[in-house]
Amino acid sequence: MTFYEIEFPLATLSSDAVEAALLDVGASSITFVDRGDEPVLEPKLGEMRLWSDTLVRALFQVSSDAALNLDRLATTLGSHVTQTARVRAVEDQVWERAWLAGWKSMRFGRRLWVVPRAAEAPDDAEAIVVRLDPGLAFGTGTHPTTALCLQILDSLPVAGRTVVDYGCGSGILGLAALKLGAAHVTAVDLDHQALLATRDNATRNGVSRQMTVQGTEHELHVADCVIANILAGPLIELAPKLTAACGPGGHLILSGLLKTQAYEVKAAYASGFDKVQVIERDEWCCIYARRVT
Repeated sequence: MTFYEIEFPLATLSSDAVEAALLDVGASSITFVDRGDEPVLEPKLGEMRLWSDTLVRALFQVSSDAALNLDRLATTLGSHVTQTARVRAVEDQVWERAWLAGWKSMRFGRRLWVVPRAAEAPDDAEAIVVRLDPGLAFGTGTHPTTALCLQILDSLPVAGRTVVDYGCGSGILGLAALKLGAAHVTAVDLDHQALLATRDNATRNGVSRQMTVQGTEHELHVADCVIANILAGPLIELAPKLTAACGPGGHLILSGLLKTQAYEVKAAYASGFDKVQVIERDEWCCIYARRVT
């Protein structure tokens, strides 16, 4: 099936009104895009915060009339839509996989590699390889916060230890821990797609028997290492739970943070941990700490 896309600036229009109008004329999907470089970080629960310069993109089946749809949108939303809109043909493809086309194998630390499922293994005799297909879940190692977690994991003595990967996404951190010799990983996420992706990736890496995949409603057992690559707000809220899950002398890795958020997150864990370090990359950072014995 072939599609076309109508694109126009949101300007002063209400996003709710635009979405309703586009759905009314038969849009298959609607996307709001940042036209500049304005990060929107940690919106409140249920909040959809948009950028000051937002572009609207709506996808339509080619069987619908683009000119007629533009006229109907102009009647509902105003003439600026037809004056500024751009219409272009869009080839059909497997959208959730298109972004993976340029993803390459990457090394973290001394020996840990994350490799796309179909790629060749690295030419490195000491390479510890995680084969990954993230599916619809977050986590390939390309983001600085994930990369920092992997780098720290490669340096830790996780062999024979138990690990909690809280907010597991694709399962990349838990898989890395198991490939580095961890005895067992509990992978936790509130997103059903993340749990499916983690189970699939664990099976394909041959470590499914050593991994428990569960939702956030389940109890956490005490582990030797706790990893949480999520966001600052949830990390602060989860401090009592994640602290209790980290055994005496255990390792804690917290990420998903901007450098400006490190102090507040460190404060939330201060009473239970010592040897706290903040490792930075670009504007992001990762916190590493040891549990008080």
